[in-house]
Amino acid sequence: VQLQASGGGLVQAGDSVRLSCQVSGTTLDYTAIGWFRQAPGKEREGISAISSSGGRIKYADSVKGRFTISRDSAKNTVFLQMGSLKPEDTAVYYCAADPFGTTSDYIPREKYEYEYWGQGTQVTVSS
Repeated sequence: VQLQASGGGLVQAGDSVRLSCQVSGTTLDYTAIGWFRQAPGKEREGISAISSSGGRIKYADSVKGRFTISRDSAKNTVFLQMGSLKPEDTAVYYCAADPFGTTSDYIPREKYEYEYWGQGTQVTVSS
């Protein structure tokens, strides 16, 4: 299983950015996908996730109402639409996969449950 995150860059506060996570080696119908971010000197935090069924979605309080996760099963790609960006959103953003071989509403609760990780894409928000 491989994940390729893309779409990051340098933006201004208030702007929007869409990140993509191209997944290969498994199908999204059997795989929960999470988005995480890690700012310098801070722990990696989960910010959003979508179940393998696509029917259950979670957001961290810090991004709720500003970020939207979605997926295109035909393209095996998960997106993170980020709006109203703030300087504190500056981080390396990672997508991760938990392929458990069935369609489910389950979303992993812990980082360690995600077996595969992408390489990360930098998002820098200037004030």
